[in-house]
Amino acid sequence: MDDAANAEQIAEWNGVLGERWATLQSEIDDIVVPFGAAALQAAAAQPGERVLDIGCGCGASAIELARQVGAQGAVLGLDVSRPMLDVAQARAEAARLPQLAFSEADASAADLPPGRDLLFSRFGIMFFGAPVAALAHLRRALRTGGRAAFVCWRTPRDNPWAMAPLVAARAALGVTPVRSDPHAPGPFAFADDARLRALLADAGFGAIALHRFDAPVTLGATPRLAAESALRVGPVSRFAAEAGPAQRPTIFDAVERALAVVAGADGRVQLGGSAWIVSASNPG
Repeated sequence: MDDAANAEQIAEWNGVLGERWATLQSEIDDIVVPFGAAALQAAAAQPGERVLDIGCGCGASAIELARQVGAQGAVLGLDVSRPMLDVAQARAEAARLPQLAFSEADASAADLPPGRDLLFSRFGIMFFGAPVAALAHLRRALRTGGRAAFVCWRTPRDNPWAMAPLVAARAALGVTPVRSDPHAPGPFAFADDARLRALLADAGFGAIALHRFDAPVTLGATPRLAAESALRVGPVSRFAAEAGPAQRPTIFDAVERALAVVAGADGRVQLGGSAWIVSASNPG
């Protein structure tokens, strides 16, 4: 596996990025709720099942899975981010779900409990440096006939909620983006459906199915609130951090003006989001 790439991701999620996502847990959950719900519906967890939640973050999907499998089932949420797992653990304790546990681990390499019925992930599976090896490792934790279900973003152009603020910010600073590897670990690494099917097949999965799922993403009740949200969550937040605090007012103004153009009559800013709902099984 690409240990260097994974190490970089692990360091990020245990640094400022992980701390920020832990702090913004509620706001991030609001963005991804409809996509996560669609993936949970595809997963169709049953009472008594044993589930792995990969990249469980602050625990929202793991908690819902634990409720679905009930007291006779078991859910293990894995993530590399200690700050986010601390939030997840606190939420699980408040929900009183003894069938739910969490582990700080790199799921691409960690020892995983065997014989699982379901492998699930809500936007947590696109960050592996060596995706085929990681997916094969995860598949081996499934029982024969066990299934996988996850959600991942489609292309940037299909996700204006993320890209419209970034385009405005880049234009404000006169920045032309450098062409980068679209398959590099990151939010859009699994956007190419043909490549994703091939990765899963190479990892030994069968019965592979991808379904497009679109839903509006509400960025804020007003353009100003939406701009504030964009600078906290999503690609423009990283761009603003890299540009430095001196450029933040310029970026904020540009993003607010761009979002004002697309605001509804009530001022609310809602832009499209698009993801793949993926299902597969372990043929054994």
